[in-house]
Amino acid sequence: MEAFLQQGYDDFRTFINPWVAARAEFSGEPFHMVSTRNGCLVDADDRVYRDFLAGWGTQLFGHRPAAIEQALRAYLDGTTPSFYTSGVSPYAGQLGKRLHDRTGYDAAYFASGGAEAVEAAMKLARAAIGRPRIAYVEGAYHGCTYGSVAMMHHGPYRDSFGPHLPQVDVLPFNDLAALDTVLADPHLAAIVVEPIQVESGVRMHSEHYLQRLCKGTATQGPLLIADEIQTGLGRTGQFLRSETWPRQPDVITLAKALGGGLIPLSAMLTRRDIFDRAYGNFALAEAHASTFSGNALACVAGLATLEQLNDTVVASVRNKGELFRERLQQAVGSSPLVSAIHGSGLLWGIELQAPDHPYFSFDYLGLPELSGQPAIGLMVMHQLYKAGYLTQVCGHAWHVLRLQPPLTTSDAELAAFAQALAHALDTLWKLQ
Repeated sequence: MEAFLQQGYDDFRTFINPWVAARAEFSGEPFHMVSTRNGCLVDADDRVYRDFLAGWGTQLFGHRPAAIEQALRAYLDGTTPSFYTSGVSPYAGQLGKRLHDRTGYDAAYFASGGAEAVEAAMKLARAAIGRPRIAYVEGAYHGCTYGSVAMMHHGPYRDSFGPHLPQVDVLPFNDLAALDTVLADPHLAAIVVEPIQVESGVRMHSEHYLQRLCKGTATQGPLLIADEIQTGLGRTGQFLRSETWPRQPDVITLAKALGGGLIPLSAMLTRRDIFDRAYGNFALAEAHASTFSGNALACVAGLATLEQLNDTVVASVRNKGELFRERLQQAVGSSPLVSAIHGSGLLWGIELQAPDHPYFSFDYLGLPELSGQPAIGLMVMHQLYKAGYLTQVCGHAWHVLRLQPPLTTSDAELAAFAQALAHALDTLWKLQ
């Protein structure tokens, strides 16, 4: 198996994306993983790595969780269909019911990736409200498909792909005046918001902004869409982060961990009355569709995930999050390389500030094409690799270290990571 995997890594470089491989090699990221052990990744030298990125948020219970695997094996040992040509999948029905029980939303649409769920929400809004304009918040990351990338923060993920979808417009972050202006627009169909903007540095909207957003969308007609792909499913200590808002959003999107880290699965959830305004007759019933929507294997994984993600687990995330905040504050809060620590539950951002020294620049590291980006985040990541931890910087904010360990991470493991981070920062500080 190790020989097969090694050949596969080489083939990835040749046939998939050589730049991704080169980036991993340059950063020293340990990517030659050959197995998993107790939810962790193990390389060819039998070294264990704790994934404090949780596989970009997909590995809610660690890598290859036994309960999800067992559910999938039990299904595959049976003979019921995975694909229902009629489009009427009993497995999708069961998963929709289970999500309704947890969230209150009584209309679901299933796809594979988060961007697909966002696309479904955008189409739903325009069709249900009968207006063309969609607003999003500056700093967003809603996906890389054509509609979702129109709501992307400016930069390499967006700039090369214009012209973008028309009448999709940006709102300044936390700007109440701009929000009031767009809410007054009679052409506005929806406002799309991430409860926490992870890729822009794990930053949060103010309470005043959320109050105005919820009240304005409730009284003036546009849909309020919460992109919970990175914040939902217990990540912040609530099943949905938007549970803390003044009102329930009209639409939410879920993905990443919904398939248990093993099967791609995403969902758009809304109310039946909104769904029927867009698709409520025979001719429109499948006007938005995806071939593998609601396939049995993905829904089995989703059902098993929700079974594991019970109220006790979600409540434990709140307690773990408070402990993690305290341990991080104690270990690195006074570091001269740390300017802020912010987050919720098991989703945190460590805002870094580099000394005015050439060692902390991409020019010094031999990558002048990245000279406009801060290098310190990647330097901290490299130090943490040596300690057996996988982390990442935020996509739009490379100076913010993004932390989202599996929900099953123990208190002792959280404390140990905080100490490893302190050691990494101390090592870098001494480079001056």
